[in-house]
Amino acid sequence: MLFTGLSGAGKSTIARAVAARLLEQGDLVSVLDGDEVRQVLSAGLGFDAEDRARNVARIAWVAAEIARVGGTAIAAPIAPFAAGRAQARRRAEAAGARFLLVHVATPLAVCEARDRKGLYAAAREGRLPDFTGVSSPYEAPLDADVTVDAAVAAVDEAADAVVAALAAVRR
Repeated sequence: MLFTGLSGAGKSTIARAVAARLLEQGDLVSVLDGDEVRQVLSAGLGFDAEDRARNVARIAWVAAEIARVGGTAIAAPIAPFAAGRAQARRRAEAAGARFLLVHVATPLAVCEARDRKGLYAAAREGRLPDFTGVSSPYEAPLDADVTVDAAVAAVDEAADAVVAALAAVRR
């Protein structure tokens, strides 16, 4: 399962709520949070298009390995480019996993208002180059299996929608 959306959209929050529901059902679940992956697995990568693609490819590889041993991987990076998301889908499916693309389509203005780290302000001031949604593009998915807007949907409501979609692809 790959969550995609702008910084501050609610990807990690919803992903963790989905993980909790799946754990309650007895699933083996691992959440690959975008910020956490950047600190360890993708430490040293920048934010230009090539490094962003490399980051998503690394996450997809780990997620496929989790799926290969029967677990459910929930990845929540920004994943701004359609090509990287498509590659993640192919990798997951090649590992025998069912892939679910979740677009957390929270509007940019809402993400900026939520920005606890000051990243959007820094990007707007030119201190943070290649920032998705400001100085670097975000290609909204045209092939999302689930789309939620965390500005209008509560976390529980969004998590319920994702779990329902996952149940449908598991059949």
